[in-house]
Amino acid sequence: MTLPPTMRHITFVPGGPEGMSLTTGPLPAPGAGEVLIRVACAGVNRPDVQQRLGHYPPPPGASAILGLEVAGEIAALGEGVSGHAVGDRVCALTNGGGYAEYVAVPVGQCLPWPKGYDALRAAALPETYFTVWANLFQRGRLRAGETALVHGGTSGIGVTAIQLAHAFGARIYATAGSAEKCAACVELGATRAINYRSEDFAAVLKEVAPKGVDVILDMVGGPYMTRNLRCLAMDGRLVLVAFMQGSKVESFDFLTVMTKRLTITGSTMRPRSATEKAAIAEELRAKVWPILDSGRCAPVIHATFPLAQAAEAHQLMESSQHIGKIMLRLDG
Repeated sequence: MTLPPTMRHITFVPGGPEGMSLTTGPLPAPGAGEVLIRVACAGVNRPDVQQRLGHYPPPPGASAILGLEVAGEIAALGEGVSGHAVGDRVCALTNGGGYAEYVAVPVGQCLPWPKGYDALRAAALPETYFTVWANLFQRGRLRAGETALVHGGTSGIGVTAIQLAHAFGARIYATAGSAEKCAACVELGATRAINYRSEDFAAVLKEVAPKGVDVILDMVGGPYMTRNLRCLAMDGRLVLVAFMQGSKVESFDFLTVMTKRLTITGSTMRPRSATEKAAIAEELRAKVWPILDSGRCAPVIHATFPLAQAAEAHQLMESSQHIGKIMLRLDG
């Protein structure tokens, strides 16, 4: 495969989406242990918006180009890469650089397209599946027969969490911001969806799960913290993955943590090492990809934009009117 010297990619000026534009720049070269992917589709995620706003800088050595997940074909192999070939169809969790025609990715962060998938559906997987697996299942230790509350049930992470938890035999409750979104949560596998605009999720859970839930996956933070603790069962686990309403609370009573033997944990994905991300990928390949191959779970794609309209994709993301994933297409 003859590679071009340049590629199209999205650049941005920190601030609003109007500062995003399509430009041409040099092709990245895959380093040792990396593959170069010719991108067909890329996912749009909340961390992309935070990076554009200037609040989430890429880690040292990572591409400054936006984009944390892609799908396409391997175009070149870096030194020491084995088990893959040029032309292989992969999806990948990137360290940045996904809003582009080509991106270099550590090979351990690549996974094959599930059976029957095209590039669009495959590109909608990595960021949310890596995040949900690492947080809900590894850190949160959710198991079959347990109960969980997923906040933001129709976000990309929420959709994945509901589907995977249901597939692994857990009972799921979810919060969402409209009747339409609540209905979508139930269709995805939630036993009960709670409209946070008209209902108090803590009061609802006290009725439907009086002993509390075993795990809460929270991306809201701030005003939810105290109610989250009230909703947890004995030995419950609160897992934090984002703070859409702030990371600080003015008052916090740790007595509940002690009396219920609670665990409060959380993590971020992007700063993890390539070795850590590769270990998550191996677990996904072994435990989750067979579920995707069988069709038991699948990404929900709300809207797709051409790469040149990345700003419009970000505007939709910031409106929170979507259910599921927002995607960018580079293959036509």
